[in-house]
Amino acid sequence: MPASQTPAFSIAPMMDWTDRHCRAFHRLFSRRALLYTEMVTAPAVLHGDRARLLGFSEAEHPVAVQLGGSDPVQLAAAARICADFGYDEINLNVGCPSDKVQGGNFGACLMREPELVGECVAAIAAATPLPVTVKCRIGVDEQDPEQALDALADAVLKSGAAGLIVHARKAWLKGLSPRENRDVPPLDYERVRRLKARLPHVPVVLNGGLANVRAGLAELGTLDGMMIGRAAYQDPELLFEVDPLLYGEPAPLADSFAVVEAFEPYVAAHVEAGGRLSDITRHMLGLFGGRRGSRIYRRRLSTEAIRPGAGLEVLRGAVDEVRRRASASRAA
Repeated sequence: MPASQTPAFSIAPMMDWTDRHCRAFHRLFSRRALLYTEMVTAPAVLHGDRARLLGFSEAEHPVAVQLGGSDPVQLAAAARICADFGYDEINLNVGCPSDKVQGGNFGACLMREPELVGECVAAIAAATPLPVTVKCRIGVDEQDPEQALDALADAVLKSGAAGLIVHARKAWLKGLSPRENRDVPPLDYERVRRLKARLPHVPVVLNGGLANVRAGLAELGTLDGMMIGRAAYQDPELLFEVDPLLYGEPAPLADSFAVVEAFEPYVAAHVEAGGRLSDITRHMLGLFGGRRGSRIYRRRLSTEAIRPGAGLEVLRGAVDEVRRRASASRAA
């Protein structure tokens, strides 16, 4: 992923959001976007329900798994398991600021321990042939971002990391909630660009505060790609721009109505297997934003999809509300 190639695009790993249903849905908007799992801890991979935690469909490729942890032995063992599941990349989380993550000594607090992170990356890289990347912040708390980010980058690259994804904010582990840490610390894209200038041959991807693909392109400069999180989740239609703008290819489907139609077999299979409709439709609430009928669409999915026995007819009925109003508007 050198700077001379097309900028890479990925959808950020997001806890409680980027599960397998979300990823299958997002894949219908872009063939090229790199998708990420939610963060899964190394102990969970080793001792938990692996099929539930790591299972995914072949249609999701390219897809990366994000691991959390700080024990090199555990991370190496977890990485081998993830590789056997067929993932395309292993990513190590050095950016999550939650109290639970800090209590387990992983996530953003590891910005203070670059040598340990380097040991973790080396262990993962030795355990699997997959590329190993690191997602980090520019620093935490009172750290100087100039020193903190360079120290982390140097340690992981020396240990075999294939690239860095940098959320261009500090994480304040004391005094700010995880939600506030996504918005309150100021963005510093220039710091990420300085890192790239110092390491011109290292793939560096920009994350944090990017509203859409065009905004990401405007900010990249010499950087190698962009990662968008909440904006893509809350407004999945922005993903229609990924393939045309970044890769010169048409989007897989013409519009959101076509996306829903193409997604129906997946939804039906999940429900027929005993799953709840709301497991999937909760990821679809951002469709049709700003259009006539979108509020009714969201309300119907929010209230009806959670009911026992809800099936494909609920999704179809909600989409029909938007379709009818669009037809009425054109007729007028």
